[in-house]
Amino acid sequence: MTNLQRIPATVITGFLGAGKTSMIRHLLETANGKRLALIINEFGDVGVDGNILKACGAENCSEEDIVELANGCICCTVADDFVPTMEALLDRPDGIDHIIIETSGLALPKPLLKAFNWPAIRTRITVDGVVTVVDGPAFADGLFAENPEAIEAQRQADDDLDHDSPLAELFEDQLACADLVVMNKSDLLAAEDVPQITQDLKDSLGKSVKVITTQHGAIDATTLLGLEAAVEDDLENRHSHHDEEDDHEHDDFESFVVSFDTVTSPEIFVEKLRGVLTEHDVLRMKGFIDVEGKDMRLLVQGVGDRFQHYYDRDWAADEDRKSQLVVIGLHGLDEAAIRELILN
Repeated sequence: MTNLQRIPATVITGFLGAGKTSMIRHLLETANGKRLALIINEFGDVGVDGNILKACGAENCSEEDIVELANGCICCTVADDFVPTMEALLDRPDGIDHIIIETSGLALPKPLLKAFNWPAIRTRITVDGVVTVVDGPAFADGLFAENPEAIEAQRQADDDLDHDSPLAELFEDQLACADLVVMNKSDLLAAEDVPQITQDLKDSLGKSVKVITTQHGAIDATTLLGLEAAVEDDLENRHSHHDEEDDHEHDDFESFVVSFDTVTSPEIFVEKLRGVLTEHDVLRMKGFIDVEGKDMRLLVQGVGDRFQHYYDRDWAADEDRKSQLVVIGLHGLDEAAIRELILN
């Protein structure tokens, strides 16, 4: 079966808070009627990313077309979750034009790409392309790693040390598998710095990989879809730090959910969350908040010292109006202290 006869799939990867979900939402709005299915692999117990996308109301991607895999990293649960999910999508009688897969910020892309060669699906689907989303300000500040300067100094001082930190390796693996790199949040960079930052990013990529700068993930489907890269046939050219390993673990990361009642002032609450990020090794917070006196739920997303919050939709009549935040960070988070700061 040729690639033209197979269903194309686009894998969207990127570090925590880079803007993958915002980009997918814009993609849905510009797909010109193309029937899309989404697989969302979220790190954490609350399906925030899936809820954001389900709330967008795109006619070409109904709630039934959005599948959430929240039982673990998608590249670690290929046999149990990913392949059966793909089979179910491919077997839908009404048909699908394109499948979009949003990996969690912790997923290594290459094990997932290898799964497209599994016998159950390899004749029915092709990887149209891998799109890696990069947080522009974070990249400029080196925030993809816990402490890039200290890590590099340690590497130079120790001749026996031949690997970067897990965060840096993860970032490099995501770039190495990319067919297209999107440097998002360029509006948060000084305009005169964007060309050099973009060039620095290009210097870390293969010559054929393009870099696009954007704001708020606003890239049309015509740019992201139709790359026709047939990635499953090109895996040898996509280097990974984990090529010699059968699997991997995510012991450097952990997450937990904080549940609470209503919030009186969103502005005061967001300032409180900024304080939590400052005091603890929290990489990201995201969730939905019940605001006193409001019929709509408040979406809150934060990475670094940057927070976004807005009312995304009305609470459903049968929905439990409960505030919930997913807290994602480096292993060893002081969960008790973080809960205390959020709840008081």
